[in-house]
Amino acid sequence: MRWGDFRKSDNVEDRTGEGGGAPRGGFPGGGGMKLGGGAMVLLVIVGLLFGVNPLDIIGGGEGPAVSVPAPPAPGYGPQRGASPPGPAVGTPARAQDPAKEFAAKVLGDTEDVWGAVFKAMGSRYDPPKLVLFDGVVRSACGRASAAVGPFYCAADSDLYLDTAFFNTLSRRFGAPGDFAAAYVIAHEVGHHIQNVTGVMRQFDQQSQRADARTRNALSIRLELQADCYAGVWGHFAQRRNLLEAGDLEEGMRAAAAVGDDMIQKQTQGYVAPDSFTHGSAQQRQRWFKVGLDTGDLRNCNTFAARQP
Repeated sequence: MRWGDFRKSDNVEDRTGEGGGAPRGGFPGGGGMKLGGGAMVLLVIVGLLFGVNPLDIIGGGEGPAVSVPAPPAPGYGPQRGASPPGPAVGTPARAQDPAKEFAAKVLGDTEDVWGAVFKAMGSRYDPPKLVLFDGVVRSACGRASAAVGPFYCAADSDLYLDTAFFNTLSRRFGAPGDFAAAYVIAHEVGHHIQNVTGVMRQFDQQSQRADARTRNALSIRLELQADCYAGVWGHFAQRRNLLEAGDLEEGMRAAAAVGDDMIQKQTQGYVAPDSFTHGSAQQRQRWFKVGLDTGDLRNCNTFAARQP
């Protein structure tokens, strides 16, 4: 992946060294989760078709116009201006670490892609902040260990990443490569898209009234939609010739590696489908590929799919 050509995001906060936690890992090596407020179900995306190609906005060259759906009316998503509880704001990301540089560049490209998509819909994309940490971090969703993996906190609209996860993804789960690592970040950004479009708020409302089995089923659909949104970003990266041979295979391996069945086999030696919360390897690959193949948010409505 030609990630060196990506624009570096300024929305990165480096808190590494503050957690006193786990040893650092190398780069490059997914999966993701969300904490706090969440999303739900009937994501009925009503398309206001502007006929604008996001590739034209981000300098991606030629290609047929991409029709994208409009997000809910402004103000339905989270308010970014409020200061979340927790420690004082850290320092901007330090560029000496190639994993940090990589994360900032991938985030920057997601900002460019989603900014163009939202602009094509006649709206404005308010990007999340990426917080880099090691060991332990405090967010508006509470204190979290790196053991939970990368996560998105809906309460402060921020992404949290210990870049040692890239090494874990590569060595423990057998999904090496820069595009595999980029998939992880793009998945968490997918949760941010769900947050700003109001899906997570609907999820919370539905899951609070549901039993455990239904909550798990809704959580799977939420995670699979974030996978599909990650694929949408990958679609536009590919259209702009920023992917290289083998990148798509890396992404698909990463999507499979963080499937509930694969993780359960790794951690407990057996699979318990009733406890799934993110989806199987097959489901995660399927929805990631839907986004990759189409680049169209309307095809990411996992809540309407009969079998996600």
